Amino acid sequence: MLECPPFDYLMVLPRLRVQNANAISSPLTHGFPSMTAFLGLMWALERKVQAQGLDVQFNAVSVVAHDYGEQIHKSGYTNSFHLTRNPMGKDGKPAAIVEEGRIHLEISLVFAIRGSELREPSRAQEVAEQVSNLVSSMRVAGGTVLPGQHRRWQAPYIEPFTGDAQTQRQMFNRLKMRLLPGFVLVERSDLLEQRLIDIQKTEQDATRLDAWLSLSRVNWTWEGSENNAEGRWLHDRQGWLVPITLGYGALTELQAPGSVANARDSTTSFCFVESVYGIGQWLSPHRVQSAEQMLWYPDSQPNEGLYRCRNDYRSEETPEFEYDFD
Repeated sequence: MLECPPFDYLMVLPRLRVQNANAISSPLTHGFPSMTAFLGLMWALERKVQAQGLDVQFNAVSVVAHDYGEQIHKSGYTNSFHLTRNPMGKDGKPAAIVEEGRIHLEISLVFAIRGSELREPSRAQEVAEQVSNLVSSMRVAGGTVLPGQHRRWQAPYIEPFTGDAQTQRQMFNRLKMRLLPGFVLVERSDLLEQRLIDIQKTEQDATRLDAWLSLSRVNWTWEGSENNAEGRWLHDRQGWLVPITLGYGALTELQAPGSVANARDSTTSFCFVESVYGIGQWLSPHRVQSAEQMLWYPDSQPNEGLYRCRNDYRSEETPEFEYDFD
């Protein structure tokens, strides 16, 4: 079974303010950028870092959402995106530009990294600041990173993730408390499988799509007889569950570079794909038991036509107030 790649340090870029990020993560989901966007940011950042001569390897990424503002207009039960007015063309008509839904975000990025020059704390801090400066000039899920307020809690930092299990646990407990208040996105494929089993007890022809749609909404059932005034309505909500995109599945064979007309890149192989869907859950960081449970990493299987993001979250009971910072 594929697991999170090994890492020696966690780099945190706290409280980034992103304006006009892409709120439409797929044809069926919206409300927060896809994790594929943040993995793409990680790869682009690694290339920029190594181009500056830094020996830093990026293996996984996590996103903690502190605040958001989806750019929508509410009218009853209907929400509409705020759209911009495109400039007129020479023919007097608006340009044929497909508008994207936009969202303002305040997020913290956590990167799992390795690097030989991070052993010295002073050097590690310099690298963190250099990486932060690079991110400020990049697009995050299509959005613009706004200048920070240069407050102490917005300063980037690197935490060593070495030593024995007890040392790593204490370090992670300190780190995740610094990410509060906020919510981290994890994958809940276990709930999807369990919902499929439950549905198939009454509907044998049910598929994973039926289970996914069931978990994507709040299902209400009446407990009690129809004429019993003592009955009550019950819902099946299990935490803050959301439908998410996990990556892409191939629809065609890999095409040679330049063989597909109007492709953006004529030097890279091309493949038509569709979105791969799953179920995610927003959790407070203090409910995550290890760094691996909050990190996302790539899983590319070209022979199977599957390019997806993975997360190793496993549901466990969280002991109350089990935090030892000594």
